[in-house]
Amino acid sequence: MIKPLMTTGIGSLPHRDPTAAIELILKSCDIPFWPQLPERSFLEGMIPQYAEGLPGLVVDETRQRVFVRHSPEEITAFYEKTSEDGEFPISTDYAVGLSMFLEITEGRNFPIIKGQITGPLTFTLGLKLQDGRTIYADEELREIGLLLLQAKARWQMERLSSRAEGVIIFIDEPILSAIGSSSYLGVSEEETLRMLSGTVEAIHSAGGISGIHCCGRADWGMVIRSGIKVLNFDAFDFFESLTAYREDLSRFLSGGGFIAWGIVPTTEAINEVSPVGLRDAFLSQVEKLSSLTGCQDLPEHIILTPSCGAGSRTVEEAERVFSILRALKEELKA
Repeated sequence: MIKPLMTTGIGSLPHRDPTAAIELILKSCDIPFWPQLPERSFLEGMIPQYAEGLPGLVVDETRQRVFVRHSPEEITAFYEKTSEDGEFPISTDYAVGLSMFLEITEGRNFPIIKGQITGPLTFTLGLKLQDGRTIYADEELREIGLLLLQAKARWQMERLSSRAEGVIIFIDEPILSAIGSSSYLGVSEEETLRMLSGTVEAIHSAGGISGIHCCGRADWGMVIRSGIKVLNFDAFDFFESLTAYREDLSRFLSGGGFIAWGIVPTTEAINEVSPVGLRDAFLSQVEKLSSLTGCQDLPEHIILTPSCGAGSRTVEEAERVFSILRALKEELKA
């Protein structure tokens, strides 16, 4: 289903016009994805976008933020809804790119398509209670946040599967690069793995392919143990961070796993790189990782992506990101 060197994106784009964003995606990516558009609304940021439906959620339009108040009645209603397999949709107010993507692609069929959710660690450590504590610090709300994200993944699967033979759901976990630091000493590896594994299993149970994205250093061995099928990392700035996990990667690749190689930068460097330069860097990296892991057919296990979302760039820079991504694939094919 996934073919070598297919291209896709991470999620966010700087566009305010969802149609223009989707047109860019459809012409640039072998694996289309729906765009997150944080420039349109604060509700499309990583944390608010998936908070809809959380018990006790307060949306502060004036300060452009969301937070949670304890609400026993809403918590009870949430559990009742989940026990009845109720849906937790992502509405147009929170993701116009998803609504427009489903509208524009109606009647089309792709080999594979991609959606995304914010990861459970990033979500529960980023969303706060009214008193300033994170919902991660509240054991019940942490679990509710996990259940909500799993429900959002299943809801996407149901919608996207009508347009493709296969659906990848990326779990976006940028905070993994900080787990273990002094700021997150209360977050254990055991709990991190439990939350990731549960999310991965929810995606697989719904018939999807699980992916994970972290745009910095991470404990990739732990990530692989979560059961993930696609590992997406920033190969432009953090390639060396992956090489320390040779044995884990060897098992991952021999088991049919894919590495989504984030070689096209989404920083200021996008204005300096060229497809030929990235081709040479990519081939050098592949040669090194092949040697370390003993995986001689490594290119057969690679998807090409930008290093992260392009939402923080200008529209012109985002277009350059995907133009270079397309050109890089052509260079590699040649």
